[in-house]
Amino acid sequence: MKFTKCLQSLLRNTRRYQFANCRQNKRCKSTNKCTSEMDPEEAEHFRRLSGKWWDYNGVFRPLHSMNILRVPFIRDALFPYSTSTSESRPLEGIHILDVGCGGGLLSEPLARLGANVTGIDLVSENVKAATAHASKDKTLKEHLTYRHCSVNDLLAEKSGHYDAVVMSEVIEHISNKNDIVQPCCALLKDSGSIFITTISKTILSQILAVYAVENIFNIVPRGTHDWSKFIQPEEMKNILKLNNCHTNTIKGMQFNPITNQWSWSPDVSMNYALHAVKES
Repeated sequence: MKFTKCLQSLLRNTRRYQFANCRQNKRCKSTNKCTSEMDPEEAEHFRRLSGKWWDYNGVFRPLHSMNILRVPFIRDALFPYSTSTSESRPLEGIHILDVGCGGGLLSEPLARLGANVTGIDLVSENVKAATAHASKDKTLKEHLTYRHCSVNDLLAEKSGHYDAVVMSEVIEHISNKNDIVQPCCALLKDSGSIFITTISKTILSQILAVYAVENIFNIVPRGTHDWSKFIQPEEMKNILKLNNCHTNTIKGMQFNPITNQWSWSPDVSMNYALHAVKES
């Protein structure tokens, strides 16, 4: 009974919070033009946080701990296509594009597995932070490159080039999903893989991933997420299908804010990981 009352209270507060944000967003949209991939407000938000990417106990703490799931998820799907005979570098020869790489939290561990990783981001401060951190490890020099550009910027020179494209915790910050999915799929080789981790658009995610996480537990700064941009797995599958990519796997992800640990879950109503393959 107490849990039900608590949930009802959270839902009421979430609705008030959503209404306030809705009015604020309308004001923002009246004065700002959106880019083809990221809204200006989103870019500015991450620009302010660019110096905190490698603070393991800071605002990006959940993303650091997410690597325990997302790195093996990507590695295991790509390993059959690798020519590597090294157990410590199983992804040698694999070319990966990390879209919206931020400070390089995922790019670095993938490069350490032997992959040739290109990390791109629309926020120049993020690219600078990622480059500065990677420079501390000389073993990354030949396998990791960062660029301040969009996926559309790469199309002229890298169309059909990559074995895999990764968009981890990115798609939920994009208004028009196809604006980023279409060029990402075009950058893939035939039979190349696309990996996405994101948040599902459900009432539960509105209560927990936005209101509770940002306003009660203060795990991430307020304004990090806009629930209207979240996307359910089936809708994500349909967008990928329109771009000639077949979804192989969807797995639910569960986060414990107390222990800062992630685990796989059969429930996809909150976070999920998706793997799709581009058809020949």
